[in-house]
Amino acid sequence: MGIQEIKTILKNASIEELRILIPQFEADERTGVLKLLESARKRVEAFEAEVLRTNAMKEYERKYEKCRYICGIDEVGRGPLAGPVVAAAVVLPKDTDIYYLNDSKQLSEKKREQLYEEIMEKAVAVGIGFADEQCIDEINILQADYVAMRKAVSELTVTPDILLNDAVIIPEVDIMQESIIKGDTKSVSIAAASIVAKVTRDRFMVEMDKKYPGYDFAGNKGYGSARHIQALKEIGPCDIHRRTFIRKFIS
Repeated sequence: MGIQEIKTILKNASIEELRILIPQFEADERTGVLKLLESARKRVEAFEAEVLRTNAMKEYERKYEKCRYICGIDEVGRGPLAGPVVAAAVVLPKDTDIYYLNDSKQLSEKKREQLYEEIMEKAVAVGIGFADEQCIDEINILQADYVAMRKAVSELTVTPDILLNDAVIIPEVDIMQESIIKGDTKSVSIAAASIVAKVTRDRFMVEMDKKYPGYDFAGNKGYGSARHIQALKEIGPCDIHRRTFIRKFIS
């Protein structure tokens, strides 16, 4: 078999297939084949490390394994000058593994989008909550976070037995909760919520870029980039700007 053919086979193989294929090619002493096998072994080793990492991120899910529905909650959008804060509540099935879950900020946009689709396909339930710029200006960002989180929980099609939250306890929610510092790196449920919230908000801000051109919302997602701040000074604020966040940039 030619080296290029072997390369194609190994490249298109799943991890389970690689475990079978690698021993079959080990007798081939050609330098090109040896390099391909080394690369394949690294793929397998990297995936095995990811399995261990994912299992470690189920510590809190194991803690509450007797609960029927475990819900992870996270939000995005505390810092931007424009747009809503968005929260997601995600209930994952206990018998399904979704690999590469992490704090959404640690993932590339492409990976977030891929994981978002997988989460939405496999989740038992997903709830999304928005708190817009007017709400943020009226009651402050922390209270707006809570509003968005409560909305997200209310949108679920099941009632959770436990809420795993990223570093907060949500007031006015009659469900058991646990606050986990840096929870989006310690719980698969919270990490899934982080990704869903991030992708949802990013997509919303891309749409707002079409409605309010000039601020580069598609690029900065409402955060205070140099281009955004310059546009604020030259154009002035638009409807979705947080007035309490932009005072120092406008006269």
